[in-house]
Amino acid sequence: MDIATLYNANINNITTAKNAFDVLATTFGKATEAWQHEIADRLTAEHWTGTTATSAGTQIKNLGSELQAAHQELSFVSKALADAAEGFAAAQAHLISALDDAKNAKLNVAPDGRLTWDNESTSPNFAGTDAEATAKEISKRITAALNEADHADQAIEQRLSHLAYNASSGTGLDAATVKQDQAAVAARDQVPATGTDPDGVKRWWDGLTEAQQQRFILNHPDQVGNLDGVPAIARDQANRINLQRSKQDLQLQLDHLGPEPAHTVKAGRGSVENADYSAWRTKHDDLQEKLHSINDIESRLAGDKLKFRDNTPAFLLGFDTKGKGRAIVSVNNPDTADNVVTFVPGTTSRFGTASGDVDKADEMARAAKQADSTKTTATIAWVGYDAPQSILPEAAYESWAQNAEKDLARFQIGLRSTHEGTPSHNVLMGHSYGSTTVGYTMRDHNLPVDDVVLVGSPGVGVDHAKDLNIDPSHVYVARGGDDIGIAIAAGTLNFGLDPTWDSFGAKHLPAGNSDHNHYWVKDSPSVRAFGEVAAGTWRL
Repeated sequence: MDIATLYNANINNITTAKNAFDVLATTFGKATEAWQHEIADRLTAEHWTGTTATSAGTQIKNLGSELQAAHQELSFVSKALADAAEGFAAAQAHLISALDDAKNAKLNVAPDGRLTWDNESTSPNFAGTDAEATAKEISKRITAALNEADHADQAIEQRLSHLAYNASSGTGLDAATVKQDQAAVAARDQVPATGTDPDGVKRWWDGLTEAQQQRFILNHPDQVGNLDGVPAIARDQANRINLQRSKQDLQLQLDHLGPEPAHTVKAGRGSVENADYSAWRTKHDDLQEKLHSINDIESRLAGDKLKFRDNTPAFLLGFDTKGKGRAIVSVNNPDTADNVVTFVPGTTSRFGTASGDVDKADEMARAAKQADSTKTTATIAWVGYDAPQSILPEAAYESWAQNAEKDLARFQIGLRSTHEGTPSHNVLMGHSYGSTTVGYTMRDHNLPVDDVVLVGSPGVGVDHAKDLNIDPSHVYVARGGDDIGIAIAAGTLNFGLDPTWDSFGAKHLPAGNSDHNHYWVKDSPSVRAFGEVAAGTWRL
């Protein structure tokens, strides 16, 4: 696709063809109904019997089925043309917008897309001191618009070729073929169910035009935003919509919560805590915590925290405020990064505390850049499971890790499905009970993970690193000298051998005298080591 072809394309011609097929399908449908009523139904009403009648009845019934199938196939052509018009119109609009912006910026666009400009400051056509940066941005938009048109062209050509073959070969008259075609049309018009294989989700997404993708993002942001296999940029766009809607809903719930009830009520000669107050306080605190977390996430995505982090971009890959909530935030884009780290936090992690986990991801991204500035590292805070909310009794049970396995495994597979170009170096890291979740998931699933890091771990469900379905030389552990509580837990809980023991077979990372909650202090030995593992530069 070139600029002139897309710019000059008359999209109305596609719409005209679509309307013609609508008329054809309607006319054909009416003729089929008339045939059914005037011929098939009348013969049935005549109670014609005998061998000839049976043979004729079978042929008439088959013909009726073929006519109905042909009618449906015509409607599929109309649908394909409608999608083509929508896809090409969107690509054309994006191209025109980019060309208009180029003109306003005094940039010249050649037929092959090359941009030139006047650098003479005294010239009336001087493009300004930022011309080069502006030209790069507009060039990307032009290329994206042409790629969008190419994608729409290929997708529609494939659909129309299939339908044309059905028509010429007669396979389109077969009810089974029509059923398959109908399923394909339906699949394009609905979001795959939660839990669908990420590779299948990616194929579905790639089969949509950009206009269709945008329609799904706008109409079904809660589904698209949390679906593994959808690219990070699209998930982020959908989840930002979810974020705003949830913020409004939570604020509305808080506003309608009513006044604070009395703390106590009379009971005999004394008083006891008011049950209504306890319920009110629990609900109030939960809403306040979630709203505060939303504000923090918003700040990291586009506010003061983004500026504080030197405008390093963040992407919201998962979002849900139901129950304890979920939040998956990536520092840098995992689909284009050279290295990708998924960090799983532990006990007490939830949506309301996700901001602290994002801070840890930021520190690791910073450390990875220091370790190797030539490569980009995406670090993901994966608050994507129901973690235990107390050390005892909840964190003593393995059920939290077991229940998280499928979601974490699918997320790891999804990272591979959506990554562009050369496969990234992927690291899976867990802290505290999050390391237990990582261990159980690695143990029970063969995942596309290159390195595993276990921080302040009480155990990971196995007695040796080799049982994590990865080369033991790529399993790392870190435990600070003051992380005494977790050392005791590792020796008493039934989560397998203490992973810091030499017999476990993992490599040790420096952690100094860190206690359980301070492994990610800026420039600490542990966070520098995490950055080096993330960047693939760690060497003992």
